[in-house]
Amino acid sequence: MTTSPDTVDSTTAAGGRLRTVLSAGERPARATAVSATLTHLWRAMMAFKHFPVQLIDIVLMPLIFLLMFTYLFGGAFADSTEEYLQFYLPGVTVQAVVMMTVYTGTSLNTDIHKGVFDRFRTLPFWQPATLAGSLLGDVLRYVVALTTTVSLGLLLGFRPDGGFLGVLAAVLVLIVFGFSVSWIFAALGVVASEPERVSGTSMIVLYPLLFMSNIFVMPETMPGWMQAVVDANPMSHAATASRELMHGTAGFWDVGLVLCVSAGLVAVFAPLTMRLYRNKNAH
Repeated sequence: MTTSPDTVDSTTAAGGRLRTVLSAGERPARATAVSATLTHLWRAMMAFKHFPVQLIDIVLMPLIFLLMFTYLFGGAFADSTEEYLQFYLPGVTVQAVVMMTVYTGTSLNTDIHKGVFDRFRTLPFWQPATLAGSLLGDVLRYVVALTTTVSLGLLLGFRPDGGFLGVLAAVLVLIVFGFSVSWIFAALGVVASEPERVSGTSMIVLYPLLFMSNIFVMPETMPGWMQAVVDANPMSHAATASRELMHGTAGFWDVGLVLCVSAGLVAVFAPLTMRLYRNKNAH
């Protein structure tokens, strides 16, 4: 089939006009690492708008545990539900935050399996912003969970001797701790075969750590070998810091130890997660 000169000329002219249109404006500046991270943070926050059902887990789970343990087991543990509430509420805030960290891994793994990850890979922005934005978005989950849990505790009769500043300090420490733990599940989210595997594996790890801590009962009531496990558990350190800050008796190492543990988790799992993410990006 022979192409006529007129057809060639019209095609060339159309191509020239197209190039003129495409080159008429300036190319947008490449997104910086900060702006890309903030964009993904906004995307994570919009998940609450489009999937409000997740608020049920964030709000109801801590409240159910608070009510159940206080009124079903408080009398047996402390001979008084009111006395047990003073002990248990600072501990259940740790549980509320740690349970939320699983969302980091499941949401990341969902993006990978739905193809969103592949779409992000083709765009010219700092690729780790996807991780950083999701992790920062989880801070909103922590704030919601902590606010609702402490508010219900106050309604039930919890009275923190450390006052508002003590509660605020405990909340800030727990947010830092939750942020560090979320890096673990972010790494799991990158390598897991499916989102259900992330949540299933996370529960297998989290529930023993939560229950083998001083969140629910004092370690002095446990066998000696269990006390050693509880004393070495990072959840126990976080619960102790929260408890002491809320009741105004915190010492330097009560808080310092939690911050050191948090820094250690970030130092280990943040580079590991980034490396796993880049390797997956390369494939």
